[in-house]
Amino acid sequence: MTSTPTQQPDPVLADTAAVELARAAAQEEAGAERIGDHVGVIAEDEVSATHLFEAEHAGYRGWNWAVTVAFAGPGTPLSVSEVVLLPGDEALVAPDWVPWHERVRAGDLGVGDLLPAPEDDPRLAPGYVASDDPAVEEVALEVGLGRVRVLSREGVLDAAQRWHSGDFGPRSEMARSAPAHCGTCGFYQRVAGSLGAAFGICANELTPADGHVVHVEYGCGAHSEVEVEGGPAIPVADVVYDDAVLDVEANEVFDAGADTASAGTPAGTSAGESGQ
Repeated sequence: MTSTPTQQPDPVLADTAAVELARAAAQEEAGAERIGDHVGVIAEDEVSATHLFEAEHAGYRGWNWAVTVAFAGPGTPLSVSEVVLLPGDEALVAPDWVPWHERVRAGDLGVGDLLPAPEDDPRLAPGYVASDDPAVEEVALEVGLGRVRVLSREGVLDAAQRWHSGDFGPRSEMARSAPAHCGTCGFYQRVAGSLGAAFGICANELTPADGHVVHVEYGCGAHSEVEVEGGPAIPVADVVYDDAVLDVEANEVFDAGADTASAGTPAGTSAGESGQ
């Protein structure tokens, strides 16, 4: 509702008495909060009109108290039908509500969360309908109808596009600096179905891609056939000196009663030789 009147109400519904009645009703609803200026009146129909007052609630800038008053005809008193807060033209309002299944994004699913697929999910198709995937069709024939739902063509293309442009796709920084592609790597395990033409799983535990879907043209420095000039690559660990784990032994106590002559004689000489 705007604060600018768009219709002319009955004079009885717009006079001073109607304004004061509406203000009193708004004040009762607002409690201790102050009711602002009267900013307009809008005719609802022939027997009712809504008066607008500025709301001065904290956080409700641009909102109006809307008080609808009515009368039953000449000689009858005015009555208050409704008191509500409504946003004006410049009011701050919450964004339109979006259903939760449209707000969920990749990575939002946590431990213990449940995320059922919608009945009309375009990424899935009934298992007894052609899936455009020969591998799926073969399995369905062997075990009856197979799974209740399988990937639809849209679901396959959506996954392929997401994986192709992801961290393990051919355009990633790692792939651009790799010596060879995953398609020629012994650790590359191709996935089944139509996606197997371009994607597989990395089985090298020493790479960041281990256990992830990788594109056939992705690659990294741990390719099974990689060679280093000058011999095999030998990992060299940095030697760190840590004095916190050193064993410390106390010096032997000097025996003051020992033979001072012997103590003062250089090693390898006799007492007589030392006096010469």
